Amino acid sequence: MAGKSALIVWGGWDGHEPEKVARRFARLLENEGVSVRIADTLEAFGDLEYLKTLHLIVPIWTNGKLPGGLCSNVSVAVASGVGLAGNHGGMCDAFRENTEWQFMTGGNWVSHPGGQVPYTVEINRGSSSPIVEGLEDFEVVSEQYYLHVDPAVDVLATTRFPNPRVVYFHSSNRPVDMPVVWTKRWGHGRVFYNSLGHVDSVFDQAPAAQELMRRGFLWAIEGKDIALERGLDPAVFFNDAKMY
Repeated sequence: MAGKSALIVWGGWDGHEPEKVARRFARLLENEGVSVRIADTLEAFGDLEYLKTLHLIVPIWTNGKLPGGLCSNVSVAVASGVGLAGNHGGMCDAFRENTEWQFMTGGNWVSHPGGQVPYTVEINRGSSSPIVEGLEDFEVVSEQYYLHVDPAVDVLATTRFPNPRVVYFHSSNRPVDMPVVWTKRWGHGRVFYNSLGHVDSVFDQAPAAQELMRRGFLWAIEGKDIALERGLDPAVFFNDAKMY
């Protein structure tokens, strides 16, 4: 993928090993021929024109606060066709007070009952997405994320709640299939999320989790070229009549 560029921005809570994960994701992208810039400050989102030149933005920043102007820059860049892809708390437990971020990414973390637990990731075999083509269900020991999820997402993999190994207040509800991997659109851009990866070693424990990330990155990157080829203008989505 010569000529493609990505920005990885890492930081926030150290427990998710953001720097290690950033280095891993950089290697994955560089192995595909993507030029990668790694930044450890949210000010990397400060230049909208620069962001719009990218093919992919990868946030790895659990918790923290993202000022509205920086969030708007990412939002507009993605709407123009730049891909957005991330995992675990680095993308969907980031910037909890920022509802625009949650709207764009497709969900937000609310709990992981039981902490580190064994669970099954079930691939959606009804999906036609190339991200999951040929992949099988797999087992992992990690945080099993319970998320509040945008009903517009395209679910590529799920996990079953409640986990029979874990009792918590939610256990009195009916069983549900919680999305683990999904895609969605934001303007002309493609968004990919994978809730796996509490720490860097999860990707060694479950190679399918890393393969999902690799495929998700490449899928999100493709959206930029489509937007350029078709001359798609994000201005068609602009609307200032918002309620706060």
